Amino acid sequence: MNPADQNRQLWGNGHPYGLWLLFAFTAVSVLGFAVFGAHPENLQGLSPAAISIYIVSFRFFALGQVFLAGAVMIAFLVRKAGWSWIPAFVALYAISLTSELMGTGYGIPFGAYSYSAVLKPMWLGRVPVGIPLSWFYMAVPAYAVSLNLLPEKGSAIRRVVLASFFLMAWDLALDPAMSKATRYWEWGETGPYYGMPLLNLFGWYVTGVALMSALVALRADSWISRLSVRWMLGFYAANVMLAVGMSVAAGLWLVPVLTVGALAASVILAAVLAAQASAARTAAFRFTA
Repeated sequence: MNPADQNRQLWGNGHPYGLWLLFAFTAVSVLGFAVFGAHPENLQGLSPAAISIYIVSFRFFALGQVFLAGAVMIAFLVRKAGWSWIPAFVALYAISLTSELMGTGYGIPFGAYSYSAVLKPMWLGRVPVGIPLSWFYMAVPAYAVSLNLLPEKGSAIRRVVLASFFLMAWDLALDPAMSKATRYWEWGETGPYYGMPLLNLFGWYVTGVALMSALVALRADSWISRLSVRWMLGFYAANVMLAVGMSVAAGLWLVPVLTVGALAASVILAAVLAAQASAARTAAFRFTA
């Protein structure tokens, strides 16, 4: 088998070049944070120009990660699914933006919080325009993996349950990295998990259920089923690794433990739901027979 065929077999003709770029950008971001962000004392003795570059990079790498990840995902979707993903993008962007506006305005469903102006431009001065984009590009891999694990036609509800859990697992790494290790957003209340209120996890899951339900309602299975699951897992991993890497650099050692634990729980949940689907299919077969 020649290298081109091996590449197609591994990635489902997804071409991992965009992923390599995203992983490289992630590695540079984590390295820069580990050297300077987590240890600002290393800035001492640097020239004013170097310090100015660091200040600019603090905004550049935060926004760059979001929009690069979004561009990589969109380029992949255009190649593999044409433009059939557009309705889902519009719906998921609108749902997540509404959820974020409710959260930043009324503390529902995540608890009270606010975003740093570093992440502007913002919708209504409260929600960075890239945040709903990140909900979309992480919801799609979560649903794609769940669809691969639970492909039966009668498993839509189970897929929503599982995909929402996969999405929530990401936040166990994301939130400490962005609100404790850095200050890209700040909580208006104190919580037990590096300052994050537990209500936030509930909000993430509820929002995830709304997003995954929208994918089901829009019959997104028709194009998501054509996507490479390996590629989707790689994309998901790149974004999780950014948050985990920043958390570890900041000494937040509980983050990788709980993140890995949540992902392991996701796999167990997938096995349980798959067993339920199999049992339901067997029972239906016996009834019709």
